[in-house]
Amino acid sequence: MNDLMHTRRAFLRNLGLSASAAPFLSQLPYLGASPVVKAAPKQRLVIVFSPNGTIPKHFWPDQQGNDFELKRILKPLEPFQDRLLTLRGVCNKIGGDGDRHMRGMSCLLTGIELFPGNIQGGSDTPAGWAKGISIDQELKNHFQANNKTRTRFGSLNLGVGVTDRADPWTRMSYAGPNQPVAPIDDPYQAYRKLYGKGRERKSVHGILDDVRADLAQIAPRLAPNDRHLLEQHAKLVSRMEKDLATDSNASLQAPPPELPAGITNQNDNLPTLARMQSDMLVNTFVNDFARVATLQFTKSVGQAKMNWLEIEKGHHSLSHEPDGNADAVADLTKINTWFAGEVANLAKKLADTPEPGGTGCLLDNTLIVWTNELGKGNNHTLNDVPFVLIGSGWGFRMGRSLRLPGVPHNRLLLSLAHAAGHPIETFGNPKLSARGPLDLG
Repeated sequence: MNDLMHTRRAFLRNLGLSASAAPFLSQLPYLGASPVVKAAPKQRLVIVFSPNGTIPKHFWPDQQGNDFELKRILKPLEPFQDRLLTLRGVCNKIGGDGDRHMRGMSCLLTGIELFPGNIQGGSDTPAGWAKGISIDQELKNHFQANNKTRTRFGSLNLGVGVTDRADPWTRMSYAGPNQPVAPIDDPYQAYRKLYGKGRERKSVHGILDDVRADLAQIAPRLAPNDRHLLEQHAKLVSRMEKDLATDSNASLQAPPPELPAGITNQNDNLPTLARMQSDMLVNTFVNDFARVATLQFTKSVGQAKMNWLEIEKGHHSLSHEPDGNADAVADLTKINTWFAGEVANLAKKLADTPEPGGTGCLLDNTLIVWTNELGKGNNHTLNDVPFVLIGSGWGFRMGRSLRLPGVPHNRLLLSLAHAAGHPIETFGNPKLSARGPLDLG
């Protein structure tokens, strides 16, 4: 029995039912106390990516300032024109290894060169992953470092049709140098990440049942001082069981979204998958699981076939067609208009969702940044990279169309950091952010 007691005490001690009980229990996944309600207003950032460049003549407004007309591709965003900022003249000036698709994608949010590597792209030199952190992860770390803005997950990286391939064409988020962050492109997997409490609760219920039996068996053999400590452990077990008995979603501001069953991760399901991921993203913000998110549609050189638009040829192949191919231009315009519609759908969901514990709606405190890895697909330019901002709450003056003089995109990334109260002096390649953030106020 002494051996049994020694083993059981060691077991309980390893579980944390001794001096370390509280830390152990607080670190169990999904079983800590509900996050403390943060002071409003919150700041949230969503970066939406679509690939293979755009059709400039159908994308950029002709006018500058606050009196401008949206072209065909941006027409779906017309309901948000007073909350929209188009930025023509933002250029990815990152050089070095890798082709322009690779640098366009993996340098898009990092603003820094790629490591040398063995991934061959196009006719350019091979390359590896990016040499630095991406702006979404930089801001995630900034928010997570402050108890007032800390959230359960910090950031959420979602994808739509990204596939399992991992290379510089498929990753735009980086936790640090040589640390790509894979987007979750399975909505059911994202759901399990955010709300998958059942398995952990069942497991801990079983542990607590064993602990209660052990405590009852050991109690008669202990000295009074030890018995008192054991009683405290028993109360802790009872409290944990009571917490576990409560509805796992009772503390949520909104219940988890109801996802349609059986939607496979296949090309023809991309429209449904996109809406599922948007629902997940908005619910994440409502429940304050994260303040930063990315939503990545396919990938650089993505070959999605937009059959739902009656387009049979792959997106990347179409993007290589010359400007004189009117059919290809028409198809690419339809594709990019569809992407704009998905951004508009996300903006509408945010606008239709009240700000929890505050006034207005989620969009009042959220900035959407819609971007691309190329300015135009058939010439692979990194000039005039599409950057369209939607929303408010970040101090930028919206409702405008701006034409900038070929500025490095590092300065825009720096503007995002400063708007979030993170006044870093440079971001990415220091030389390309030397003139400081863009003045968008």
